[in-house]
Amino acid sequence: MESSSLASDIFALSALFAITLLVLLLLRHYLPLRTTPAYLLVPVFLALALPCSIILLVPIDLASASSDSSAGTTTTRGVWLPEAVVLVTWRITYWLTFMLTWFILPLLGEYCDAGYRDTRSRLIYSLRSNARYQLMYLGTGVAGLVYFVLQNGFHAASIKGLVMALAYAWGLVLAIGLMGHGLVALPRRLFRNASVSGRLRRLQAQAPKTKDSLDEATDELEDLENTVWQLKQRKHGAGRELQEWVDELADTTAIPDARPGVAAAVRATNASIPAVVTERYLADLTRKLKRARHRKARFVDEWSNLCQQAHDTQTILDSATTKKLDFGREQPGHSISILSRLALLTLTPSLRYHLHTTIIPNLRIASAVLLAAASLTVIISELVKSFAPNASLIGLTVVHHSAGTKVGFAGQLIAAAWLLYMDACALYAIADVRVWGNRALVKRQTYAESACWYSLQVAKLTVPLSFNFITMLPPDVYQQTAFYHFLGQLIDLTPLGAGFSAFFPCLLLVPVLATLFNVYGRMKKVVGFGVLEDESEENVSGFGTGGWREGKALIEREVLTRGEAGGGAARQQTSVGLASRGASLEFERRQGGTTPAAGTSTPPRRGQQRESLLPTTAARVQTANRQFNTVTNREEPLREEEDDGPKHFYQDFAERVRNTFEATERPEWISGIGNAIITPKWMANGQRDGQSGGSGSGSGSVLGRWFGGRAEDGRVRL
Repeated sequence: MESSSLASDIFALSALFAITLLVLLLLRHYLPLRTTPAYLLVPVFLALALPCSIILLVPIDLASASSDSSAGTTTTRGVWLPEAVVLVTWRITYWLTFMLTWFILPLLGEYCDAGYRDTRSRLIYSLRSNARYQLMYLGTGVAGLVYFVLQNGFHAASIKGLVMALAYAWGLVLAIGLMGHGLVALPRRLFRNASVSGRLRRLQAQAPKTKDSLDEATDELEDLENTVWQLKQRKHGAGRELQEWVDELADTTAIPDARPGVAAAVRATNASIPAVVTERYLADLTRKLKRARHRKARFVDEWSNLCQQAHDTQTILDSATTKKLDFGREQPGHSISILSRLALLTLTPSLRYHLHTTIIPNLRIASAVLLAAASLTVIISELVKSFAPNASLIGLTVVHHSAGTKVGFAGQLIAAAWLLYMDACALYAIADVRVWGNRALVKRQTYAESACWYSLQVAKLTVPLSFNFITMLPPDVYQQTAFYHFLGQLIDLTPLGAGFSAFFPCLLLVPVLATLFNVYGRMKKVVGFGVLEDESEENVSGFGTGGWREGKALIEREVLTRGEAGGGAARQQTSVGLASRGASLEFERRQGGTTPAAGTSTPPRRGQQRESLLPTTAARVQTANRQFNTVTNREEPLREEEDDGPKHFYQDFAERVRNTFEATERPEWISGIGNAIITPKWMANGQRDGQSGGSGSGSGSVLGRWFGGRAEDGRVRL
């Protein structure tokens, strides 16, 4: 007799509750739950919770369908549920995910991104923006429907199978490409980060690009805010509603610079403001403002995290002499998490040093080796599943053929781990590739459109990866599952769908090899998008090329700035490497109005020029500036704006030649020229009695007088 599923029900409900709690914590990390509207929070929550529940549902489905009826018992098959419950759960989960992926979240994302004020206009904008996206799939669906009708006749199952097969095909194409990249990139990143010095070098190499993006985002936001204030001054010609709209925009923007020259520059840059302000123009301006704020918040967060990671990494390297590690986060001005507080309370400086220099690097290497083996297992299983399903390595690890069942509790845990790893690789690739425009996840400040887009990708990738996973098991196992009866039969309804599902995953090898041999980077260099190497002979210092040396200087500048702002107590804990070398060009501009070193990638910003340096740090900043100029191979900072024209080129060349000769020490044989020549009395010109005219050197020598030297009595000789 079949046993009761009460224990399995309790376990499944407990796991579902845990998944719900984790999803809420994840949303709380990226979105402010109290201020986020319910129409955004609920769909995003479902788009994350339902795919996570699929990772739990697939192992339960495998155990529920793999019982051996000849054994006469089902008590040892792990967590299982009745077949009807599993089928209904699959229907609810799949169709909710389908609606969220293809209709609700795309419309909601454009609705949140619209700049209009009223709901109707925002909804019309969202429908219009998604029309082209939906029409493209509608055209593909019409072509697929013709094929389905010719193959199976016109039935309701044909339309249903067409919709599910097309959604699965598009999701599988995207999932295979992303997962192939993540299978290589994720273990490789763990292995590279095991080296503390290598991790610091990569952070420093990434700093110039991140800082440039932050400066560009800041300038873009300032330009848009200045445009809003210009509109406020010219709003009287518009209607009442438009005037209120402009006032609302002005209330949410910062007051522009009130200096006389800046106002004229703003008017010159805002020549594109139309003579008649319309609703469409204000909606477009509002949308640009929201995107610009999100972009700035994104790069502020990235820059802050990068500088903090670089500071921590450098602190680990500097602690090698004392064997004690203290990050200094207990000082005021440092925000730390709960885990960091627990670490500060439980770990001593000596134990923390061994943890970060020995234990964590070894754990990263071990994890990289383990994940590399898992990636190799997934690749082999994808390649052999179409030709020899029983030889699939994943199938051999999941199906154990234990007493009365083919998938037991251990097999369920292994299946859940495989699913989690495959999904993690695909999602890691989304964050690693970064070709998705302005979308990004920012702590507590994620843009609504970005939240919709990322949750959409999670929901879109999970179902194809889950079905692709069960096809790596033996056919007599996965063909009995409710998942296959619900989705697989419709995918295999036509030879084209069955062949696509069976052989397309073999193309996983293409993104794997492309990532393994850095084909993407080589292609960028071939087409001319690669950057200069910072170790070339033409530029030993690496400044102006976005190399790690420039990144190191930028990070030191930022950390020194934070240290000065945090006070004297925190100032001692914020040095990255040599603290005196972290003097910033920003400080240099504040003190003397100078420009950055030639070749650096960060021009002066308006907001930075308005800041002032604390008087107590003047001496330290001047000393640090001199050492920073030494790093950049400059003698003294220029006191005028840099120019890229031909005049600046020849002037710079002449200064370099002059500095070369002035810095060279003259040999003794050149200094002694003229000492052996006795000056006649008629050329002595009033020298003191008994003093030889050739006894001096420099300005008193014969050659010095002939070529414009200064006479001994102070008169200028022409």
